Parts: sequence; C-alpha cells; structure tokens
Amino acid sequence: MGRLHREGTVLTTDLAAVSRLLWRTLEPLHAVIYFAPETRAATDALGLRGGWMSYFACRAAPLGAVPPAVVTATFYGFHPTMVARAIPAAWSYASPEQLVAARQDAADAALRRLLGEHGDGPAVAEAAELARTAALAAPTAGRPLGAANAALDWPAQPHLVLWQACTVLRESRGDGHVVALVDADIGPCESHVTLSLTGGPSGEMLRAARKWDEQEWAAAVDRLTGRGWLDPGGALTESGRAARAAVEARTDELSAAPWVALGERSTERLRSLAGPLSAAVVGGGGLPVPNPMGLRPVR
Repeated sequence: MGRLHREGTVLTTDLAAVSRLLWRTLEPLHAVIYFAPETRAATDALGLRGGWMSYFACRAAPLGAVPPAVVTATFYGFHPTMVARAIPAAWSYASPEQLVAARQDAADAALRRLLGEHGDGPAVAEAAELARTAALAAPTAGRPLGAANAALDWPAQPHLVLWQACTVLRESRGDGHVVALVDADIGPCESHVTLSLTGGPSGEMLRAARKWDEQEWAAAVDRLTGRGWLDPGGALTESGRAARAAVEARTDELSAAPWVALGERSTERLRSLAGPLSAAVVGGGGLPVPNPMGLRPVR
C-alpha cells in the first residue's frame, strides 16, 4: 500500500492514498445502519416518525439531546429546515441513550443477516481488533461526532466492535472533511455542487436528498462562478477542480493518524479482511448503489 509514515510535518502522498482506500473499504460496514430495514423498525418501535427522523436521531444520539442547529452544523450538508423537521421532535419520542442502544441492536441484526455465517468467524474477530486499534487513534479534538462516538462503551460481540470502530473512524474523518470545507470557504450547498461535478452523485440526487431548492442551488452555482471555480456553462474550471481536489487531499491527510498508529502491515491486513465483508454488505443490498452518500462498491 505504500509508505505509512510522516516526512517531517508533511504526510506522504502514499499515506493520503491509504487513508482514502481504507475509508472506501470500511464505509459500508458503518453506513449499513442508515439503509438497513432493521434500523427503521427499531426507531418505529420507539415512536419516531419516518426515515429521516430515524437517520438524524440515530446519528446525532451520541451527542445527546442537542438542538437542530447543532445537528445542522455538525452534519454540514443538510438544509436547516430538513433537520428541523426531525430534531428536536425525535427526543420527545426516545432519549439519545435509547437511540444509541436501538442503532446498535439494528447494526447487530443487519450485519448478522448480511454477513451470515461469516459474521461470527475469525476474519470478523481479527478485523474488529485491528479496526478498534485504529479507531482508538482517530483524532477527536475539534471533531464532535468523532469524539461523541469514541466516548461510547465498546460492545462485546466482534461484529459490533467492528461496526463501532468503523463508525468512530468515519465520523472522525467526516469532521475532518468539514474542517477542510470550511477552510476552503465552501459552504454546505456549494460542497454538493462541487462534489456532483467531480464524479460524485448527480446534482439532482444531492439536491433532492439534502433538500436544497432550485433557487438555493442556483445561488450556490452563482457564488462559485463568481469565484472563478465554474465557467459560464456550469462546469468546473481548472481552479475550481484544483480547489475541490485540495479539499479531498486535506481530508485524507487529516484522517491518516489511525493508519500511522496501526502500521503498514496491520493496515493492509485490515483492508484484506474488511474488503470481502464490505462487499458482502453491498452485494446483499445493505448499501444501495447509487446513493446520495457517493459510496461505490468495494473493489
């Protein structure tokens, strides 16, 4: 996979590539919770209303009963009115502690279903311990979602240890991505516009999934055009493409610490173990493709 170390204070290109590769490999093992019918069944049983309320409440639950402004800020890409339809109403149906337990139960059932007999096998147990070691090294300072998930108690079953470790790694990385976007002065709607133009989900899918209306999307396009990042036809200019690439590179750099701590051999071992597990999740329908998260099948 290349070198896993720092040269002075600059991360090697290889290390940034490793960071991105491990994100893509592990993401389905975390993201299954957002698409599994077991999650919706668990939150319906608690009285929550609808899939988006389930999503916002389950993902935000480690933060506690926070107001909608906090969820909007930390999740970053969602329209504030979309969040406000779910939060704080969700907390009137179930406490954050109940929702943390419910999502873990849902992850348990979903992974057992999707992984089948392999869910209790040695590959999952080994991957879980490697992923936990990496997760314990994930940065949390200035990363609220990463820190909140890292503060949760670890479950006992290996497949749930793996799920929680992947969740900590993903949320720490996501917090770092927000840092990179803010530093580049790319707002929430603008982040979707630029993502859609660099091979991500279509603008139509992102706009609909995050509830930005046509006027707000057009205004984001106008702002990016004014910065010279889009041409009059709406395509990324060279400077716009470079700016978005810099955000992705910075996200990879800010997410590299777990893999430095784990070391090259163990990182490659985790990738080789987790790859088939993630493929089983995707292949079993646990992660629809395409999806507004921009996730693709693991190769």
